[in-house]
Amino acid sequence: MTYTIQQIQQALKARWLQKIDPEANVEQLLLDSRSITAPRTALFFALSGQRHDGHRFLTDCYRAGIRNFILCREVSLDGMPDANVLLVPDSLLALQTLAAWHRAQFRLPVVGITGSNGKTMVKEWLHQLLPREKMVRSPKSYNSQIGVPLSVWQIGPEHRLGVFEAGISQMGEMERLARIIRPDIGLITNLGPAHREGFPSESVKLQEKMRLFESAKTLVFCADHSEISAAAKAWAAARKGRLLLSWSRTGQDVAIQFSGFKTQLGGRVKFRIATAASAQGLQKNRQFQHLNAVLEIPYSDAASIENACHCITLLLALGYPLSVFSRRLKHLEPVEMRLELKAGINNCTIINDAYSNDLASLRIALHFAQQQSRDGQITLILSDFLQTGQRKDQLYQQVAAGLLEHHVQRLIAIGPDTGALLRAKLPTDFNASFYPDTDAFLQNLQAHDFNADLILIKGARLFAFERIAQRLEQKAHKTVLEVNLGAVVHNLNVYNRLLTPGTKMMVMVKAAGYGSGAAELGRLLEFHKVDFLGVAYADEGIELRQAGVQLPILVLNPEPAGFDAMLRHRLEPEVYSLNLLDQLLHFAGKNRAMAIHLKLDTGMHRLGFSKNDLPALLERLGNHPNIRVQSVFSHLAAADNPVHDAFTHAQARAFAGMYKKIAAGLHYRPLRHLANTGGMVRASPCRQWPLFRVGTRPFGAYCRQCLHGYDHGGCNGNSYGQ
Repeated sequence: MTYTIQQIQQALKARWLQKIDPEANVEQLLLDSRSITAPRTALFFALSGQRHDGHRFLTDCYRAGIRNFILCREVSLDGMPDANVLLVPDSLLALQTLAAWHRAQFRLPVVGITGSNGKTMVKEWLHQLLPREKMVRSPKSYNSQIGVPLSVWQIGPEHRLGVFEAGISQMGEMERLARIIRPDIGLITNLGPAHREGFPSESVKLQEKMRLFESAKTLVFCADHSEISAAAKAWAAARKGRLLLSWSRTGQDVAIQFSGFKTQLGGRVKFRIATAASAQGLQKNRQFQHLNAVLEIPYSDAASIENACHCITLLLALGYPLSVFSRRLKHLEPVEMRLELKAGINNCTIINDAYSNDLASLRIALHFAQQQSRDGQITLILSDFLQTGQRKDQLYQQVAAGLLEHHVQRLIAIGPDTGALLRAKLPTDFNASFYPDTDAFLQNLQAHDFNADLILIKGARLFAFERIAQRLEQKAHKTVLEVNLGAVVHNLNVYNRLLTPGTKMMVMVKAAGYGSGAAELGRLLEFHKVDFLGVAYADEGIELRQAGVQLPILVLNPEPAGFDAMLRHRLEPEVYSLNLLDQLLHFAGKNRAMAIHLKLDTGMHRLGFSKNDLPALLERLGNHPNIRVQSVFSHLAAADNPVHDAFTHAQARAFAGMYKKIAAGLHYRPLRHLANTGGMVRASPCRQWPLFRVGTRPFGAYCRQCLHGYDHGGCNGNSYGQ
């Protein structure tokens, strides 16, 4: 959808700071200066928060070609002479207001999904069950205060159904999201312990989630969750004419009953669905009449069964007969197969998205590929687009533009439409090969020289691109570590939600990210706005710099012979003894500026300055103002073990006393970090420091639902870090 910047100014009631071309077109909303793809039709929102300020990147955006901006404070525009600039009181609120205004232009039915777990899975499975439907949905798990408006902005005139998820972590957030989504049908999946720290109680958290459904006419839920059932009934009682569609596995008086679950060979499950003749409001709906059938899904775990039952009930509520989607239930795919990053043949890297193909998901995949590519060049294996609802010439014109914007170096297009339509939209010298089907390409695979390429495989399910992925993936070892970057991001967000506003995060990626791949992991963490990275040796930091990572990098084991390399690559050494400090000061002299990190010994007695070392330490640093102490830290010996809590708290007290003396001696306050992963998860006194240090390995060591150890057995969660 295209609007003029003048229309957007009127919708937001924004004030012009600079008005150059009010008829300039805007098609995409941009928040990150590192992900610019179509600058001439982008509108950049300079978001400001405790951990970021988008106004710092206005010049970068302008140099990249962006000419439309929304700011929330006045800045000098001397370097932006031909840019349209709008001023609003709150740029995040403006983003949300614009998305809500855009949503109001359309009358398609919209589903709003919330709950503690399962939102993304339900949404993606709905898309799998209705592959020919002209559906717009949240990309991946875009359910936040920023993700929801970006999701809703995708709605276009070709769409016939919208499915958006909404997640909250604090009071008042859902009210904003509800105004943007305005669902006609609501679904609440379940209620778990996630985000409990943001609400006074679980009941208050549930009431906040229910705010999503203010505009909904129908609410779908599982009556087996007693708290949700009570809240749903209260919701319906307060609003005349609202319809409840409940389902159950336990024989309650509900609209839909699922029963007779039997596990088959291969972990598949068969079960029966039936509707109650007296179920509220269902008598007029033909798809509910005399409903009695046996269904099958390819999963037997409780979470997948619940997600499938949500999908079935929701599709019936939308008016789709069981016959439309029952066969597809047998072939539901795990969402994790999207955007898998794996090692490929001949030193290639494979991004496997052989799952679905639509314009929105192609943009996401291309952006992800561009982030992972060292040189910004990508080989794309692409199938035809099926049932998009757009005119094909317009669709493939947009596809061609996307390939050029994301610096795709080589295209292998498979399918009759790509050959007939996409070829004509690309420059004549573009490196492209065209095949009628997947078999034809596989027969000619050897003709393509894949060597150290980043290969994005993006195809509609019909084309069976998993066969291509299997041929291109590296098979040198029987045992292979597969890194699910989506799980890393999920767990990163879990830790972020534990932090108080303004707290910075340092992630350790030493030992190649404990086998996860340092370069790939470093770029991913930088993209998700981690503040610092930590490595064991200077060589690892240099590798990250060569991969394009620009974040500050702490080196835990610096060697004097490597000081010059650390200075050249902007690496920051840990200094833990007077002897090491003296060698660094000798190297730096009085002129070379370096940032260092001081490690204190608070009782672990491994490495670090003791209390008795502080006078000599401060005297040396006072004589070398060119040496800047970036942070002061220590290491908790046993923060993950409740038996040693007294010792952990003693370490925290010792650290606080030593830091106070250092800050007074330096006459400035460096960052301080004491909480490692265990300290953040369970040692609450250690959460007060402004920097939190987490290891890559513990990203996969805690239950996603309650953050206890993965083998604790203490919750009913079934979703763990990868």
